Amino acid sequence: MSSTTQPTDFSDLYLELLNKTRSVTTVTAVTNQARRYINSALYDLVIGFEHQLPWLEREAFIRTHAPYTTGTVAVTRGATAVTGTSTLWATVNAYNENNARVTGKMLFGGSDIYGIATVGSDTSITLDERYVADSDLAAGSTYTYFEDEYALASDFLKPVDWRIFSTTKNIPILGRREFNRKYPRPIQSGTPKAAVLLEKGFSGSTTPLRYIQFYPYPAGAYVIPYLYITSNLAVTSAGVEAAQLSGDTDEPNCPRGYRHLIVLNALYLWYRDKKDDARSQSAQADYIDGVKRVVGDTNVGVPKRATIAPRNQSYEQYARQPYSGVASGRRYSHNNSFDYLDP
Repeated sequence: MSSTTQPTDFSDLYLELLNKTRSVTTVTAVTNQARRYINSALYDLVIGFEHQLPWLEREAFIRTHAPYTTGTVAVTRGATAVTGTSTLWATVNAYNENNARVTGKMLFGGSDIYGIATVGSDTSITLDERYVADSDLAAGSTYTYFEDEYALASDFLKPVDWRIFSTTKNIPILGRREFNRKYPRPIQSGTPKAAVLLEKGFSGSTTPLRYIQFYPYPAGAYVIPYLYITSNLAVTSAGVEAAQLSGDTDEPNCPRGYRHLIVLNALYLWYRDKKDDARSQSAQADYIDGVKRVVGDTNVGVPKRATIAPRNQSYEQYARQPYSGVASGRRYSHNNSFDYLDP
């Protein structure tokens, strides 16, 4: 690193930390310790402030899947195999997606919802639970295949606003308990009016699977845009985003003018763990002051305030009218943002 420039990449940052603590830079154990502190400091920089740091915001889209009812089915009571006739489940549609997928669900006339374990062919589906009924579902029976759960972006950390998933489509986010209480049987189709975030565990890696579930389930193919906070806090020299700094030439996912704050936070963590309270408190004070300036500079995430506006009449005309005691007209609203007030 040049002696006249800001710390830029990973090596600049951890060497700057070692220099400030007057530690040796040639001992691998000490250098690795500095690297860990830098990554911890980078993560701490965004915790609690991520909604005010615009460089962490990303936009993505969900394209919903229209319900599929082509053909007929037969299912034996107590079995998981669904046999279709003229169903074309494994055939791709206009969006190059199969007409039925393991992310979907099936209804067979009642209120029981069955998940899909595998799609074997155009006429074969395996349910993830045995079919429960008083008798077999006879050949020629109707069915509904639908999708109400959709995978979020692979780097999805959290929504920009915990209260609403898509401002464009005006879809609020509900808590899991509230969603399950209101919509215990999501068997209705329509335009999505509510959503809940789901954690689906893991599959093939340590990255958790994050999904969004809509109610009612989409009645057609919609494009739903949403904003989120990325979990990728670093970028390689080749421009590939990563969850943390690894190679010496990796750079943190923040403007260069703010990267010295990572060193200050790492310095606080270093001295805190060394039980040097005076130095840790001094570094922490400098770091907090710097973060406040960052938030002030970006001016993103300012709490929303209620907006009240009269009807199209001028205020004077509206004020001259005697109060009747009866409310009339519609409430002024920007996609229900009036309802989403910060305390």
